[in-house]
Amino acid sequence: MGHTGITTGTKPNYVRTTLTRIFMVCLIFIALRFAYFCFISTLDSSSPSVSTAHSPPSKPKHSDQAIKFYTTLFKDLISDGYLSRNSKSLCLDTPLGDDVLALKNIGVWNSIGVFKKSSKPLVISGQGIKQPFNDDSFSFIFSGINTLDLSNNQSLFSNEVGRTLKPQGHFVLLTFSIDTYSFNSFIELFDCCTFMRSRQVKGYSGLGFVREIVMKKESEFVRRELIRESVGRVSEDNVCAVPGYKKETVRKAEPLIMEEPLKPWITLKTNIKNVKYLRSVADINFKRRYVYVDVGARSYGSSIASWFKKQYPKQNKTFEIYAIEADKIFYDEYKYKKGVTLVPYAAWVRNESLFFEINQDPGGHKKLVKGRGMGRIKPVQSATSSVAEVDKIQGFDFANWLKSAVSEKDFVVMKMDVEGTEFDLIPRLFETGAICLIDEIFLECHYNRWQRCCPGERSPKYEKTYRQCLDLFTSLRKSGVLVHQWW
Repeated sequence: MGHTGITTGTKPNYVRTTLTRIFMVCLIFIALRFAYFCFISTLDSSSPSVSTAHSPPSKPKHSDQAIKFYTTLFKDLISDGYLSRNSKSLCLDTPLGDDVLALKNIGVWNSIGVFKKSSKPLVISGQGIKQPFNDDSFSFIFSGINTLDLSNNQSLFSNEVGRTLKPQGHFVLLTFSIDTYSFNSFIELFDCCTFMRSRQVKGYSGLGFVREIVMKKESEFVRRELIRESVGRVSEDNVCAVPGYKKETVRKAEPLIMEEPLKPWITLKTNIKNVKYLRSVADINFKRRYVYVDVGARSYGSSIASWFKKQYPKQNKTFEIYAIEADKIFYDEYKYKKGVTLVPYAAWVRNESLFFEINQDPGGHKKLVKGRGMGRIKPVQSATSSVAEVDKIQGFDFANWLKSAVSEKDFVVMKMDVEGTEFDLIPRLFETGAICLIDEIFLECHYNRWQRCCPGERSPKYEKTYRQCLDLFTSLRKSGVLVHQWW
């Protein structure tokens, strides 16, 4: 009995001791693990790179000045009847939604913003040029400072506003463009709407003054009637009424050279430095397309690459380029030029076959390309063709082509060097009303100028005088076309 008692008493002691040791080992393991994590945490807090990796990103802060500015602006719009607290509202291309927050602060609760990267709950993913909403979704759309100004496609922007804005809804834009040219371009761009008001308001954070424009979307019926009336006025006699704002830009142009230059080849180099491009007197924003038409383009490097692409101030716009050239010797090189459309015909007043004369004129050596002189077109073969290389080519009605290729909503720059045919083409542009489609033109007027090769002798190629060229330039400027003298 005694032996049995001793044996049974020992076993519980052994088990208890074993469990105690295991428990102590676990406690030590936990203590060491806790100490390890405390040590790592200390390192994390002292290391900027580690802290950045493990800390949640800080939420972008709203601008109190911007919210205050937009709040005042929206209160004015409510007072003037362009916005109500019941309006379903959209703010375009707003990174943080300062304008959305301002709307909600004054009680316009049903408001949302869009930006490429969402910032919920105020801003969801979307863009002004690609809105994630159904047609006629909003009664109020707002475009804040620099949203449309910096858009890479104003045409898509205006189309989307017209699509998602309800009929009788209002669209409000803020822009730094305050000249009359850009203002009228804006009105033409947003043809979904009628103009309500424009005013200048003081921006925030030293931004200076910005223009506020308010538009109202019309019903489809009203829009069709307005378009029909506008087209009817123009098409009745094919004469366009040049708006006053275009004439205003012309008054800011460099003066015409009134005295005939004795050395026109030198005058060109001097005059090109004095040219006041339209971009220098007006903002060319708010156009649907940007188009350069080179009439008498010659080779790609002649004026497209050497002048337009390098020197013309394009305001970061991508231009569609049309090269109109009758001389087939240049056609092959245009096959490999991206962004350039070759029109392989002669610009003329109607569609008909023409004779194309290649003149090897004294003093014309600077214009030779691959041994080929400058070409002139003639409706019939002239008596002087015996001393010139003659090709038969197809001419086309340039004015009608221009009316089909561009519209008043486009920004159109043209260079015209057609070896005397300008005296036929310019009157045709006036006759058809196509002249109003051109915003800026660089025109070389050909007259019996003094020759570089032969001092005291005039060129026998042209019959017009310098005075007749001046009359041509003057008539263009009076019509509201910003024309520059080109040699």
